[in-house]
Amino acid sequence: MTNPAILATQSNDSSFGHILDELKWRGLVALSTDEQELRAALDGQITYYCGFDPTAPSLHLGNLVQLLTMRRLQLAGHKPLALIGGSTGLIGDPKPNSERTLIDKSTVADWVNKLGLQASRFLSFEGENKARLVNNLDWTDPMSAIDFLRDIGKHFRVGKMLSKDAVSARLNSDAGISFTEFSYQILQGLDFLELYRRYDCVLQTGGSDQWGNLTSGTDLIHRVEGKSAHILATPLITNSDGKKFGKSEGNAVWLDTEFTSSYAFYQFWLNVEDADVVDRLKVFTFLNRAQIEELAQATADAPHQRAAQKRLALEVTTLVHGAEAAEGAIAAAAALFGNGDLESLDPVALKAALSELPNVTVGDDHLLVQALVDTGLVDSLSAARRAITEGGIYLNNVKVEDESATIGSWIPGGFAVLRRGKKTLAGLFRA
Repeated sequence: MTNPAILATQSNDSSFGHILDELKWRGLVALSTDEQELRAALDGQITYYCGFDPTAPSLHLGNLVQLLTMRRLQLAGHKPLALIGGSTGLIGDPKPNSERTLIDKSTVADWVNKLGLQASRFLSFEGENKARLVNNLDWTDPMSAIDFLRDIGKHFRVGKMLSKDAVSARLNSDAGISFTEFSYQILQGLDFLELYRRYDCVLQTGGSDQWGNLTSGTDLIHRVEGKSAHILATPLITNSDGKKFGKSEGNAVWLDTEFTSSYAFYQFWLNVEDADVVDRLKVFTFLNRAQIEELAQATADAPHQRAAQKRLALEVTTLVHGAEAAEGAIAAAAALFGNGDLESLDPVALKAALSELPNVTVGDDHLLVQALVDTGLVDSLSAARRAITEGGIYLNNVKVEDESATIGSWIPGGFAVLRRGKKTLAGLFRA
């Protein structure tokens, strides 16, 4: 089911004369095949695809870059195919330094369904250029090993396969590379060929780090069909400090709330650095150029107000989790920091928010000073007593004045919020 927030984006930025120009302005073009030919192809209506392998039970922010790029192309009138790799997910593309652990078939099948539902939220399945979901297991499963080698493998040259970055990196590592992962690029090339034949698909999008796998498809189409096809690769997104974007506390930011809560998701975007926020607005929102330039100016004039970050967090959380979840995350953040009513919050949203904080499970008679130590808000019981005496400790936004107090005040649902000063928070769960 398509996300209503995605359906609300009915057109691309009208200030650009061509979708390729908008993609460039948004920083979404790192590499492509012949740009002039690609531009001419995009002048008409084409079918394009992007693939997502089920190597985890959820998509992540790197996948979101591709999904939103697909949506921009769909808004420009083109037909998207979202490929979920039921077969390539059984193999896995080569990692730089080690062999992947193969996932059992039933798990991959389950993840295919989950990723298909997630991807479907970012494309429209209505209208003349409606999207399609496809699974590459549909054409690889019936194919025998002999047919695969005779009909597909014969078109690939080992020397060229060895030169691909992912393969050469593994060949030069201690782990080496198995024939299984070495063959991944052949399977991805087969995908493009099959989609070309079945749907007249002439463009594949993906990340620039996948360039070697992307070109395997255009090479195969050229060899087998004698035709040209196109690739558009987005850049690897990095922060201003050079670190890879898309992780929080070293962990991937997932699109499924089971792995990254809507509160944590919202906070991730809210904490984007000033130096990066305009680029993130370009890539991850459908705000137009004028709106983004206005937010850029606001950041330059009054960075402490964080207007751009607040808009970014609202827009992306709404796109991924919906308006209600975004509003809940905003309300939870305000209430946690003493600017709202904790008891009026949705218990699910509050639990998610508290789960992202240092937290412990305690009983009613647990001493508050001990809870301060247990959660790491202070280093010792004496420091806890001193903080209370100085008036800096709050339980559910009420100042604590008794050093011998216990945790006797709970928000409906069995939660409590400890706060030291204005910004240091911890969560308590009722045993």
